[in-house]
Amino acid sequence: MKERTPKTLRVPERGFDLRKVILDRYPALPGNQRKVADFLLHRSREAPFLSIMEIERQSGASKATIVRLAQNLGFSGFLQLRARLMEEVQSQIREPDLFPVPPASPGEETLTLVAHQDIRNINQTVSHLDRDSFEAVVKMIVKAPHVYTLGLGISSLMAQALAYSLNQVAVRATAMIHDCETFIEQLPFIGPADLVIAFSFPPYSRETVDLVKAAAARHIRVVGITDKITSPVGFHSVKVLPIRSQNRLFTNSFSAISVVINALATDVALRNRKRAMKALKEIERLLQAGGHYERE
Repeated sequence: MKERTPKTLRVPERGFDLRKVILDRYPALPGNQRKVADFLLHRSREAPFLSIMEIERQSGASKATIVRLAQNLGFSGFLQLRARLMEEVQSQIREPDLFPVPPASPGEETLTLVAHQDIRNINQTVSHLDRDSFEAVVKMIVKAPHVYTLGLGISSLMAQALAYSLNQVAVRATAMIHDCETFIEQLPFIGPADLVIAFSFPPYSRETVDLVKAAAARHIRVVGITDKITSPVGFHSVKVLPIRSQNRLFTNSFSAISVVINALATDVALRNRKRAMKALKEIERLLQAGGHYERE
């Protein structure tokens, strides 16, 4: 059966947020069109300068699929979509890389190659992370009676790091550990005013996604910290913080994730300065009194 071409919608001249339109229509898109949508969302600065053949090669979708996605988004075809992408790029002020990446040289050692990849992850994360979303997450953390963090694999380590950092700045936080109890079994102990922060990086854990779905169904606010807005946890989160985690191994790099964790805890401390300083001093006093530090 021939695929039906959707009716072309008129694209407004002003106030048209292409990113929002893509995200709104993403759940209803066919699988191949999602590949193109992901490419446009995460390569937004590069896409306007690529031909349809180059996007075909890099996204893994056919030229016909690219055209159909453009029509699904309300454009007459690929050229009109690319023109809109170009307008959006031109309207943005390009921020320089925070950490310059030296050019690669033949026979670079592993340490240098990995360091350069992590620098790129940090630069891309800082450059693309929406500041309004970041600020909204900080405000939710400050206001929540209790923050629960979770994840499996490397995401579990990151969840524990965030919970520890928040506790250090006087935010009551608990990392949900998958041990004798599953995440779902721990859900009844989370209150409606609490906040859940879910770490989810490829390969996505089904149990993490199931917990996020169940929490959202109970009207518990969920923040997703993941590799892209369109990851499985993203569609059940009130806010998503996408972080680049590319690595030369099959695992995810946690350099950029650590930067965001540190930034969240720091911003929370700055907004909660008196309470955070009081807690830090009390922790220091108790550790000193308990003899936890070795004398010099």
